[in-house]
Amino acid sequence: MDKDELLKLVDEEEIRFVEMQFMDILGRVKSVSIPAEHLERSIENGVLFDGSSIMGYATIDESDLRAYPDLDTFLTFPWIEDEIKTGRLICDIYTSDGDRFEGDPRYILQRQMGKARENGYEFNVGPEYEFFLFKTDEDGKPTVKPDDEGGYFDLMPLDRADKVRKECNLYFKEMGFEVEASHHEVASGQHEIDLRYDDALTIADQIMTLKHAIKTVAKLNDLHATFMPKPLAGVNGTGMHIHQSLVDENKNYFYDEDDPDGLSDMTRHYIGGLLEHAEDMCAVQNSWVNSYKRLIPGYEAPVYVSWAHLNRSVLARIPAGRGMGTRIEIRNPDPAGNPYLQFATLLAAGLKGMEEKMEPPEKVEEDIFSMSDEERKKKGINKLPLNLGHALSLMEESEFMKEVLGEHTFHHFLHKKREEWNEYRKQVTRWEIDKYLPHL
Repeated sequence: MDKDELLKLVDEEEIRFVEMQFMDILGRVKSVSIPAEHLERSIENGVLFDGSSIMGYATIDESDLRAYPDLDTFLTFPWIEDEIKTGRLICDIYTSDGDRFEGDPRYILQRQMGKARENGYEFNVGPEYEFFLFKTDEDGKPTVKPDDEGGYFDLMPLDRADKVRKECNLYFKEMGFEVEASHHEVASGQHEIDLRYDDALTIADQIMTLKHAIKTVAKLNDLHATFMPKPLAGVNGTGMHIHQSLVDENKNYFYDEDDPDGLSDMTRHYIGGLLEHAEDMCAVQNSWVNSYKRLIPGYEAPVYVSWAHLNRSVLARIPAGRGMGTRIEIRNPDPAGNPYLQFATLLAAGLKGMEEKMEPPEKVEEDIFSMSDEERKKKGINKLPLNLGHALSLMEESEFMKEVLGEHTFHHFLHKKREEWNEYRKQVTRWEIDKYLPHL
């Protein structure tokens, strides 16, 4: 879509405002509303903003940045109508000198996808997006009380949670997103919406809007939607399993019809790269203190660096389906992170594995959780980081992560996340009081 086509569309659809959106390095959406009559000027000149006020973007002496909209990302929010009918555009960030800003997470993903395209590959992803729906109190504040008592794939009576899911599906369809399926997940109040695969940039852009839509629709139904990885102890946490493939129009490069498993050598090398860098990129895939409350044995989330075909206790698995459906599912990412950085680091790890012909360890089809430490050691199965502090230490030592993220984002990410980790370490929890105060 060019500028004239977009301006004509906005006029014909009687759109009053356009949200110009981008994402900070931690995954929070930033947005500025432009009256529709000023859209042309914003397209031509961008929107000037203070980069020092955006998490991880710029210091105060280099703060002038501009957001230029990608016109192909335009859509209309279907839940806002009439006199405040609103569209959205996702922006690329530029410096005052007119160069792409290296700290823009969208640019970091675009760079990695450019490397893949140089070799003839399109990087497709399909996320399984999980979230909880909780009741709100009399003041509209969120509680941690699930709105239902359903379990995995349960068919519930038409209640508020089921209504939220179905309304979201309809809105996504109106916005041009293709939803493969949605269903109730394992824990009470837990739900999942699966987007059909597409190129990683398109999916990351969609996730930005998907999170906003789910939260908005939940609020309209007097519920609170959260993507917090582990809001409740003792039940499954919230993940974002990511299915990945490298394709062109006619071929899936992960498929080999002559291989007994239907997998190409490229697939194994890609898996080799994912596993080689699983630990040092964990801080990006699981970027919050709370993320590591999910990555514990017993709740289906991966803990060990391993791969298999159908085994769901591993980090990376090859789901059923071959031909154009051949793909790798990575199971540790969560939906609270930055999808641009999550996808970029996964792709970079896979490409590095292919480039260096990394061989993965033997696949593990047994339940890893039931193995002893000695058995895991014999099989060379490592653990993912135990907490955010551990993950940041591994990331800090990684030349791979510095190369993928670039110096700017690498150092800003580490700085902001170390602040979070140090703040958490200072806390004395209720568990500690109950456990130790009576006895020590």
